[in-house]
Amino acid sequence: MAGLQDFENKLEQLISGAFARAFRSAVQPVEISAALQREVDNNAQILSRDRRLAPNAFHVELSAQDLERMQPQGLVEEFTTALRDHAETQGYVFPGPVTIEFQEADDLTTGRFRVRSRAQAKVSHNATHTQVSRAKALLEVNGTSHPLDPPGLIVGRGTDTDLRINDPGVSRRHVEFQVQRDGRGVRIAVQDLGSTNGMLVDGTKVAQATLYHGSTVKIGSTSMTVRIVGEEDEKGTDV
Repeated sequence: MAGLQDFENKLEQLISGAFARAFRSAVQPVEISAALQREVDNNAQILSRDRRLAPNAFHVELSAQDLERMQPQGLVEEFTTALRDHAETQGYVFPGPVTIEFQEADDLTTGRFRVRSRAQAKVSHNATHTQVSRAKALLEVNGTSHPLDPPGLIVGRGTDTDLRINDPGVSRRHVEFQVQRDGRGVRIAVQDLGSTNGMLVDGTKVAQATLYHGSTVKIGSTSMTVRIVGEEDEKGTDV
C-alpha cells in the first residue's frame, strides 16, 4: 500500500506540474488546503489504536508570482481551521499549535507549489525574559530559548518538570541538565532519568554526557541545542 501511495503522489505531482507549465495557471487556495491535509495524512505516526500524531508546522513554497497574488496572511486562519477539522475527524493529535508559513522558491514556476511539514512539540517553562537575557548558557528548543543556570533543570512531558515538552516520545521526567559555574566558565552535563526511549547526544545514544557549545540532545522527536554565551563569538574571531 505504501508503494502504491508513493506512486500516486508522484503521478499527481507530475500531472500538476505538466498542467502548470502548459497553462501557467495560478495556484488556488483550495489546492493548498487539500495539499496540507494530504501532508498530514501521509506523515501521521501511530500513537495508539485510536490516536495518531500529526505534523503541525508547515512550510508552503510558491513562485514569486503566486506568493504575491495569494496574500497568504489572510488565508492562514482558514487553512488552520480546515486542518484542525480534518485532524478531529481522522483521530489525529497535534503536539503543539499549528503554524503555516509561506516562502518564495526560485525553482517553482507559476501554478506549482511545495508543502513541507514536521511535528514540533509545544514547549513550556517558567523562566522570565530577564532570566533568559542574563543567562550564561541557554537551551534552544523549537525556536525558544531557556536559561541553563545552576544547579540545572529537569526536562520531560510531566507538569512537575522545569521545562515541559509536549512530545509523545518524551517521558514525564526524561533528562536532567546539570549546570555548574566557576571561574573558568560554565560546565554542563546531561543525564537520562530512566526514560522509556533514552536520549541521543550529538547523534549517539548515551545515558549521560558532558555538553559543550553546540551540543545537541534529542529526546523523542525533539532536538535541544546548548548555546554558551560568548563562545560562538570566540569561534568566529580571526587570530
